[in-house]
Amino acid sequence: MQFDTDSSTPDDVVARAAELRDEINRANRLYYVEDAPELDDAEWDGRMQELLALEAAHPEIQSPDSPTQRVGAPPSAGFDEVVHPIPMLSLGNVFDEDGFRAWYKRALDFLELESAPMVCELKIDGLALAITYRNGVMERAATRGDGERGEDVTANVRTIRSVPLKLEGNANDIPPVMELRGEVFLPNSKFATLNEEREEAGLPAYVNPRNSASGSLRQLDSTETAKRPLDMFFYALGYIEGAQEPSSHSEALEAIKGWGGRTNEWTRKANTVEEVMAAIANAGEVRDSLDYGIDGVVIKIDSLSLQRRLGFVGRDPRWAIAYKFPAEQAETTLKAIHVNVGRTGALTPWAELDPVVVGGVTVGRATLHNKDEIARKDFREGDRVVIQRAGDVIPQVVEVSAKNKRSDDSQPYAFPDNCPSCETPTVQTEDEAVTRCVNTTCPAQFERLLEHFASRVAMDIEGLGERVSQDLPRLGFVSSIADIYRLHERKDDLLELDKMGETRVDNLLKGIEASRSQPLPKLLFALGITGIGSESAEWLSRRFRSLSGVKDATEEELLAIDGIGPVVATTLVDYFAIEQNRQLIDDLIELGVNPIDDTPEPSADHPANGVTFVVTGRLETMSRSEAQNRIKSLGGKATGSVTGKTNFLVAGAEAGSKLDKANRLNVHVINETEFIAFMEESVVPSRPESPDSADA
Repeated sequence: MQFDTDSSTPDDVVARAAELRDEINRANRLYYVEDAPELDDAEWDGRMQELLALEAAHPEIQSPDSPTQRVGAPPSAGFDEVVHPIPMLSLGNVFDEDGFRAWYKRALDFLELESAPMVCELKIDGLALAITYRNGVMERAATRGDGERGEDVTANVRTIRSVPLKLEGNANDIPPVMELRGEVFLPNSKFATLNEEREEAGLPAYVNPRNSASGSLRQLDSTETAKRPLDMFFYALGYIEGAQEPSSHSEALEAIKGWGGRTNEWTRKANTVEEVMAAIANAGEVRDSLDYGIDGVVIKIDSLSLQRRLGFVGRDPRWAIAYKFPAEQAETTLKAIHVNVGRTGALTPWAELDPVVVGGVTVGRATLHNKDEIARKDFREGDRVVIQRAGDVIPQVVEVSAKNKRSDDSQPYAFPDNCPSCETPTVQTEDEAVTRCVNTTCPAQFERLLEHFASRVAMDIEGLGERVSQDLPRLGFVSSIADIYRLHERKDDLLELDKMGETRVDNLLKGIEASRSQPLPKLLFALGITGIGSESAEWLSRRFRSLSGVKDATEEELLAIDGIGPVVATTLVDYFAIEQNRQLIDDLIELGVNPIDDTPEPSADHPANGVTFVVTGRLETMSRSEAQNRIKSLGGKATGSVTGKTNFLVAGAEAGSKLDKANRLNVHVINETEFIAFMEESVVPSRPESPDSADA
């Protein structure tokens, strides 16, 4: 590590400080990462005190990788936002062998492979982090956040002793810039001790290790974080600059371990579904003996090149899946049944419970799913019921307990016939279990819509959370989404609201103003149209380019978009057939909330534009799906059937009947090499001369 020093600093001081840093960092790694301590406590303390004295006498020699930096820094006013260069996306879940087999088959089908080696890792119940190292020294640590943006918690992460401030090894072997990802957790044994100390100090006990870890990492005063015995496992290489990436995930883990990062020793490779299931079974067996919480096993395709080919679907990687353990259950009393009205009018019942601990979390309310589920399982107020956390996250009422004893006056629950918010009669169609309020001016629906509109995954309006989303409509400040962009005209009135204050109001108005620059897909998703998620919002944005374009789209135009089916197309047309919704779009445009999608169209000059392809057989360098996506990106059309209108058949190995049909119909057949040249170099394959024309 090179750093600037005062020219008057004695060379022996600089050298001794560097020696002490290396010795202490090495001792920390051996103790916290490799569980092989080299120095006893007295020796470690002696070196640390000597280094502290040297740095106090010569502040100019202090460096970012010094172990003295672990003691914490002065309190921060807040956390800076960090944009992740590569999003930290969520994982899809499966809960049994059939679900895992289906995921693995989808991945292999996409890749058109018979098998792909995998890596199994324990799913640590902690907090995900991304740590950037520059020239081997920690530069920044950020929380996962919403996957795209997190919080800068560098000062706090420096206090975690299992996290290297400086990576080990030859400088030539460490990439100039790289990001390592991992999970911060609080060991179970340390959690118990921490709670004992809090109780002795008269402070409330923490609920579970995960929440304690999250709260500890988000302390504005890192000296407080330093008092918490946090630990960390690294589980992935985020990105590398200036060096070659390993070829596989397992190689990346080995590299991280070689650099001094702590990886989980349980991790194992698997080549078959059977080997994965054996690993999952073992994880279940050792779960209770671990000093940290796990809620499943993460399975990843090992090859990084295959991971890149698989890519993502929505916000989930196709190359990884989480196998979740069965949910933990507990019994408690169902005190009362309540009904919420969602932003789409859905009436969702929930149970008010006697609080009970499930999987380390105190649960006081849980979902009851829908009207039919309550009737089918005959849930009643006062019942003793079994609850669980679905996927170890969402509490739900499972069934009436076998130990339940009902009083003589117990009555079946009567689901409301009218909306609890606006008293409009509810409806339930034959093809869905959801009971709905169809009043588009229903206050409860609008409050939920407003909260969704402002959420981080939508328009990301700071200060417009649940409480404010309820207060603004109820107090007459807004009656439509467009009204939030008029709130700056009523700043004085907002200042009169309870618990707002000038700072809160200013932050709210700044957040609203900043949201004007959100891209069109975010705005389309924020409108809360049933069936329009973040991915379909992207498709609509690319096709129609503006709010007006989407508003005026016909059902035929919508159905022409790959991924948009009849149900979503009809829903969209029906949504924009309602005058209030059309007026909302017009109001937003008039108020300047009118993002335009200027993503470049496929080049009209590319020879594939407007050309119809069929891809068949097994390709060597890509899957059929990848080939089809490439065709579409250049304006071509990829179909599944060979007809007289097909321009090119791309034939891989074992092409089969489609090749026979293409020959019968005189469709131009090309191989993979010709296809790649066509796509990447605009080289249009020439049709070989037939024997008859050659003889002529």
